[in-house]
Amino acid sequence: MSRAQLFGSSALAGLVALLAGIAAALGVFARGDGTFETVTSVRGVTYDMATSGVYAYNSQQVVAEGVGWDVFTLFVAVPAMLVAVPFLARGSFRARLFAIGMFGYFFYQYLEYAMTWALGPLFPLFIAIFAGSLAGIVWLGTAVAVDGVAGRFAADLPRRGYAALNIVMSTLLVLMWSARIAAGLSGDLAGAGLYGETTLVVQALDLGLVIPTALFSAYLALVRSEAGYAIAAAYVVTAVAMSSAILAMLVSASIVTGEIALPPMLVFGLFIVLYAGIGLRIHGGIGARQRERGQHAGPQQARLAPRPVHG
Repeated sequence: MSRAQLFGSSALAGLVALLAGIAAALGVFARGDGTFETVTSVRGVTYDMATSGVYAYNSQQVVAEGVGWDVFTLFVAVPAMLVAVPFLARGSFRARLFAIGMFGYFFYQYLEYAMTWALGPLFPLFIAIFAGSLAGIVWLGTAVAVDGVAGRFAADLPRRGYAALNIVMSTLLVLMWSARIAAGLSGDLAGAGLYGETTLVVQALDLGLVIPTALFSAYLALVRSEAGYAIAAAYVVTAVAMSSAILAMLVSASIVTGEIALPPMLVFGLFIVLYAGIGLRIHGGIGARQRERGQHAGPQQARLAPRPVHG
């Protein structure tokens, strides 16, 4: 990448992080005074609706979950992206993959927010964040493809473990969301979790976007595609961030409702640990083969060998 491209991509990452920080901070600190009223939707579902703050006109349950997600975004996801910015500016290959993963997290979060929350003052900001995140994924993904991925990853990557984890996670989501969809289509809107919403946004995004990406990435890893390794290096970052955000959502909702959803908390806590462990191995192995070749090359060969791009 040229210096202009390095500056532009790192500036975009910083801008998306800044906008996400603003949106998340408003979600946490301007969420209102907690007042709500019991209402009935046009489809006959009775629920408690928030009446103040930036998330007014949404169900109390959804607001409680959203605030937990905002807390994680504000205090973990945004700082993580900002830490990656200077490494992006220096051309780090590892930082590009990490940033793609964080862009994936912001893209999913704010695409869902734009389609889920009742129309409110943050709607334009949600659009700006997911649009900028999509641009970042395309920009950095193109740069990674142009620079090439051959020989950048260690030969002993946990291919099978990564693929198996993606398959397990995808299967779990299919089972969970199929039950919700079946309940909704049968007329049990409360069982479908439609707290005043008109459709199942999360289920649509997971079944139509997350699961196909996870399974395709698993396939590429199993067939030893180095392009697949690059996708896996980005995807594990998104997976860790998303699992952590979901755990934060569940904790936040339990504080408001008094009901502790222990099984899903344990499941997503386990996903955090497993994806983080695999991610550390993948990212730790970036550049391993290049370093090994350099160690085995003679002094003259080392001087003549092309310098690898920053890890």
